[in-house]
Amino acid sequence: MIGSHLSIAGSMSNALHEAESLGLDTVQVFTKSQKQWKAKPLDPGAVSEWRSEVDRLGWQGRTVTHASYLVNLASPDDELWEKSIGLMRVEIERCEELGIPFLVHHPGAYTTSDAETGLRRIADAYKRVMKDTEGFATVCCLENTVGSGSNLGRTFEELAELRSLIIERTGEPDRVGFCFDTCHAHAGGYDLGTREGGEATLNAFDELCGLEHLRVLHMNDSLADFDSRRDRHAHIGEGTIGRPPGRKSQALKASGFAAVMNRAELADRPKILETPKGEDERGNPLDAKNIRRLRALVGAS
Repeated sequence: MIGSHLSIAGSMSNALHEAESLGLDTVQVFTKSQKQWKAKPLDPGAVSEWRSEVDRLGWQGRTVTHASYLVNLASPDDELWEKSIGLMRVEIERCEELGIPFLVHHPGAYTTSDAETGLRRIADAYKRVMKDTEGFATVCCLENTVGSGSNLGRTFEELAELRSLIIERTGEPDRVGFCFDTCHAHAGGYDLGTREGGEATLNAFDELCGLEHLRVLHMNDSLADFDSRRDRHAHIGEGTIGRPPGRKSQALKASGFAAVMNRAELADRPKILETPKGEDERGNPLDAKNIRRLRALVGAS
């Protein structure tokens, strides 16, 4: 199941129409400007159109949204923490209104505190947010990060600990899952440059976090090197995952992408491209190129 993060410019449903034209199976969107704290309420007509188009496409239960990058639930600054809780609540409410089942967000950065304090801060924020959205169906998906600076969520151990803390605070295990980003994992120290490395990474994730809790994947190659702690996305097969240094002749089917695309437990999970947009020299969407490369890996040995 492959999708892409697409623009909602002009109308929420425009992202669905573009996804359909690209031959995708799902889509990821922002439901508001990710650069602003406040957002106008969703237009009822736009909500109705979105839901109608999702039904027409048969995409119920598979669409994804990404929370604003402004949200920092780990912040030790009380004012920013409160604003982040408020915005996270809005993000969940908008998902519920639109019927979007998965909300991806970065765990947060502890800045001037420490990692353990940051993890507890996130769990406490979740307790507030989930109490305010009791009964909602939206699953919040903690995304792995490259671990730059004080950003939490690089290691699978840390992600597992965070989910456990959240469940302890909220009693809502079904509303908390994970999003696995291939670029973030590779640049964060999990080698996806080979198929064997990809299998080992997925096995490690399964052991620590549980693949059953992995609800969304972000499929991105990495411009940055393995374990560089730098978050720079590349087209599939044009970065250090799909074309690792020293192994330039390696076919894409020998990379970690093949491991992901052929993992049986992940067959029905949304796999979202967050690669650069635009067109090639023939005017074809770059997303189409990435889609073809990923789909060609299914069944590859």
